[in-house]
Amino acid sequence: MTLQEVQEVGTASQNNESEVQDSVALPETHGQLVIIGGAEDKEGDCKILREFVRRAGGLQARIVVMTVATGLPGEVGETYINVFQRLGADSVKVVDTAKRENADDPKGLEAIQDATGVFFTGGNQARITECLKDTELDSLLHRRFSEGIIIAGTSAGAAMMPDMMIVEGESETNPRMDVAEMDRGMGFFTGVVIDQHFAQRGRLGRLLSAIAQQPVNLGFGIDENTAIIINGKELEVFGEGAITVVDVANLTHTNVDKLLKDEPLALCNATLHILPHGYGFNLEKRTPIERK
Repeated sequence: MTLQEVQEVGTASQNNESEVQDSVALPETHGQLVIIGGAEDKEGDCKILREFVRRAGGLQARIVVMTVATGLPGEVGETYINVFQRLGADSVKVVDTAKRENADDPKGLEAIQDATGVFFTGGNQARITECLKDTELDSLLHRRFSEGIIIAGTSAGAAMMPDMMIVEGESETNPRMDVAEMDRGMGFFTGVVIDQHFAQRGRLGRLLSAIAQQPVNLGFGIDENTAIIINGKELEVFGEGAITVVDVANLTHTNVDKLLKDEPLALCNATLHILPHGYGFNLEKRTPIERK
């Protein structure tokens, strides 16, 4: 994407309300999303992975682990098999699509068709879209999601959830238009931007840059060993860290249409929410839900 294209998209995201998705709630018929900021506990109580298994059917859960993002599919797949089996899932299978043609493998498609929960591991989010986007397996995942299965992802598996994802970019920096590189995501949670390893890697500037490049108003930064669970119109925070919600729906000023490539971004009147475990967020009303 050229700088001019970035500026045009960024300007549209702030000035053309008709192009911005007002509600990012999931349809009631769809399943839930468990989006993890990375480095989730896999050896202790495994609270986040335990919650995923519970929501995917508990002792009747049939889990498929997608290892497409990692360069170590055997090792990573075995780790999650051991965790999910220890937590009591009825079955755990690994589907590895190391090459794009693997996405049409009948065994993999059969496993997804039978699954109650699908889990994407960490690694490189660009590999997920390169190998899966617009394939038969991609279509099946979206159909099964619309039928109610749970889809989860950690780190790269979290980054790929929106329709436009952060591919890479600088951490610990002020927001500029060149900080975040964007590309198509898998489109399970549309109309938002997501970043992971958030507090640990100082990625607020990167998230703001990503939001400015897209016709969206909401961004979510998810800390490590922390998850957001999306169920219809409500988001729940789960884990030991917090999430950062950035809402730019009511901006009074931005300089996005005047910037050169490396110049700092201005966003005035953006709203910021910090939400730890037990808090939530209403995706229709765009308001936090306080813990009772």
